[in-house]
Amino acid sequence: MGSEKNPRRVADNEAMAIARMLRTSPQKLNLVAGLIRGKKVDKALADLTFSKRRIAGDVKKCLQSAIANAENNHNLDVDSLIVAEAWVGKNLVMKRGRPRARGRFGKIMKPFSEITIKVRQAGETA
Repeated sequence: MGSEKNPRRVADNEAMAIARMLRTSPQKLNLVAGLIRGKKVDKALADLTFSKRRIAGDVKKCLQSAIANAENNHNLDVDSLIVAEAWVGKNLVMKRGRPRARGRFGKIMKPFSEITIKVRQAGETA
């Protein structure tokens, strides 16, 4: 007499992972997400490993989490996975400031963002 099971948010041949509170602006994070969209996961991991951008390490960790979810939770074949979608969202913005000349105050915005990565088995479409 328990509650009903929640429906899955992804298709049967997909898995996803979300990384929240990443300390970078969404615009910069979207440049890194654009590097991996539509690629096979092994090529995407290689691109993130050798990327010069600081946030690429956190994106790589999120991609590895999505791959592990696909393998362990959804029984998908890791060798045939592609990055189906990777989208970026805003999170909170810390507001800081710095005193400036003539009694003014310079605003310093420190944005956070989040990334969602969805992987799919290559041979199938949802």
